[in-house]
Amino acid sequence: MINTLIPIASNAISIIFIINFIISCFIIFLERKDPSSTLAWILVLFFVPIFGILLYFLFSQNLYKKRIFRFKILEKKILESSLENQINEFKSNTFIFNQKEIEPYKDMIHLHQIHSHALFTQDNSIKIFTDGKEKFNELLQDIKKAEKSIHMLYFIFQNDSLGQEILNALTLKAQEGVEVRLLLDAMGSKNITKKVLSDFREAGGKVAFFFPSRIKLFNLKFNYRNHRKLIVIDGEIGYLGGFNVGNEYLGLKEKVGYWRDTHIKITGSAVYDMQTRFILDWRSASKEDLNITLGYYHETAQAGNSGVQIVSCGPDSPYQQIKIGYLKMISSAKKNIFIQTPYFVPDDSILEALKVACLSGLDVRIMIPSRPDHAFVYWATYSYIGELLEAGAKVYIYENGFLHSKTICIDGKVASIGSANFDIRSFRLNFEVNAFIYDTLTASKLDEIFKHDMYLSSELTRDIYMQRPWQIRFKESISRLLSNIL
Repeated sequence: MINTLIPIASNAISIIFIINFIISCFIIFLERKDPSSTLAWILVLFFVPIFGILLYFLFSQNLYKKRIFRFKILEKKILESSLENQINEFKSNTFIFNQKEIEPYKDMIHLHQIHSHALFTQDNSIKIFTDGKEKFNELLQDIKKAEKSIHMLYFIFQNDSLGQEILNALTLKAQEGVEVRLLLDAMGSKNITKKVLSDFREAGGKVAFFFPSRIKLFNLKFNYRNHRKLIVIDGEIGYLGGFNVGNEYLGLKEKVGYWRDTHIKITGSAVYDMQTRFILDWRSASKEDLNITLGYYHETAQAGNSGVQIVSCGPDSPYQQIKIGYLKMISSAKKNIFIQTPYFVPDDSILEALKVACLSGLDVRIMIPSRPDHAFVYWATYSYIGELLEAGAKVYIYENGFLHSKTICIDGKVASIGSANFDIRSFRLNFEVNAFIYDTLTASKLDEIFKHDMYLSSELTRDIYMQRPWQIRFKESISRLLSNIL
């Protein structure tokens, strides 16, 4: 019996080795991943061959050669014409800035015009939310006032009391004849079933799921999720930021505690670009031939004085537009850089840029949560934070619940708020959307919020960090090694 099993085991090992070798060659020669990601996958395949193969097929898919979001020919001509006119004004120095303090960041705006096809608007009003109850109370009021259309996109939409309250509000508006479209990520919102949506659909509401699984209750597409949180009401009011829909975002889950996040409400021309972003996502997921028509875009009087560019990124593009925007902000800072993020797993370019800023004497402050919701990412975060402490950054551990805010602010003048974390997953693997804001009032408010949060945090000094036990150092090392595929 043993003599029979030995050759079978030997053949099985040989087959696994051959499969690992083929996948490794595929990664190196065909997929052309970046070297650090390639090395991480080869290590996984080498050390855990069977499990590694499964992980590869679950997590390592390449989308950037696929066109997921498409403009129609006429839409593309109209949008490109508006953008080209603005770019020409920038090049000829005839563009007039509402705030003179923002003019020195002209090259940053130009970067997003060229690299992200993002129009710069400066007639916007911005309201910042850091508390879930405040944000959802105002959102529900705006939903009740809607007259024409409600377009809602969330990564996570829970089937709990908050989720039901919002779904009921949407159902009532659909019954009134308002066009209501709800777009959810199929994995993040897996608890939203046909039964949960039955009343909403009967009322005339439309629902679509992003990247659904062909196998019920089992989605193989762990990567490439639609991580955006985006709402447009009547083409006049827009919401985006870090809050998903669920009781935990109201601080009602004891295990999580208070949920500290950042979301914004925008009125003004930037809402047009948010509307376009939703329509592109909706067309991709629903296959509905929804046109970018004037019916979803409404002219309003100037709402405010804030400059905004709406920037999206995703694995369908190799350009990592939001990461490039973060890099430009870091390199443009003259005095300070304040960052809040639940996950800090930067690539080499972001890490080196922050080190250079520290070594140049800038006041670099980073705030992260005190508790993990993803263990590997948490310990990888600590590993990278250690390098920045060495360079002179100040690091704060938020103690008043869970910090989920995704913000960066420089010099009290320019800021970015949205769904993208400071990690490789947001840069390369998820679909994200951020507002890049050029406004001294908004940026100053974010600085004040950051400084207030410092009182609810403990500072992680270099001395404290160096005293961490060997068990934590080991966790950091393993997590850091796998950070490119987390």
